Amino acid sequence: MNYSLTYEVRLPSNYNTEQQSPVIFALHGMGSDEQDMLRLLEPLQSDFIIVAVRGPIVQGSGYAYFQIKSIGNPVRELFDASVKGLQQLMVDLSAQYAIDPARRYIAGFSQGAIMAMTLSLIMGDAIKGIVAMSGYIPQFVKGEYNIQPNSELSVFISHGDQDHLFPLQLGEDNASFFREQTNNVTYIPYHGGHQVTPDLYQQFQQWLRTDAKLTAEEPKGLNS
Repeated sequence: MNYSLTYEVRLPSNYNTEQQSPVIFALHGMGSDEQDMLRLLEPLQSDFIIVAVRGPIVQGSGYAYFQIKSIGNPVRELFDASVKGLQQLMVDLSAQYAIDPARRYIAGFSQGAIMAMTLSLIMGDAIKGIVAMSGYIPQFVKGEYNIQPNSELSVFISHGDQDHLFPLQLGEDNASFFREQTNNVTYIPYHGGHQVTPDLYQQFQQWLRTDAKLTAEEPKGLNS
């Protein structure tokens, strides 16, 4: 399996190599691709460097970061390889671009949320915060990975009460687990399925801007 990662970088219009900018590493869901996350995060491109990363495994008409044996049970070899690959990519790109090391974020949906939560737990101070929408933390990550999250880690977790793939209880479990690691946890259970609702779209935009201490801007709607 070739784990070289395809990615696309979007720079703010005022990007300056002499001035560090906050960054969001964006991770998509199974069967999707990096373009999906670029569309989702488009309103934030004025202030953040956006790095949208494609999963290395072909999955239907899209891609995945790992395959699964069953819901909640990733293929460990593929999962571990993608964790290592994503971690290395973040390190490499942080050296290549003028990225503020104190404002590195990961945003992910579904599989991307699973990877975002995992990476934040093992990368320590390298990660300032995550947006994890509709995911879960594999048991082997909790029990076998070397967990050392940033004590100041900021966490935004959301989960739908009608999610047909991952029950709402997984979202509750995610929030509870992260509350054991940090005091900065925002948990948003919402009425909806395995999706990003218009309200959630605005909420995570506002959360990221606030946590990164950026000038307040009216969050844009999902269909703007």
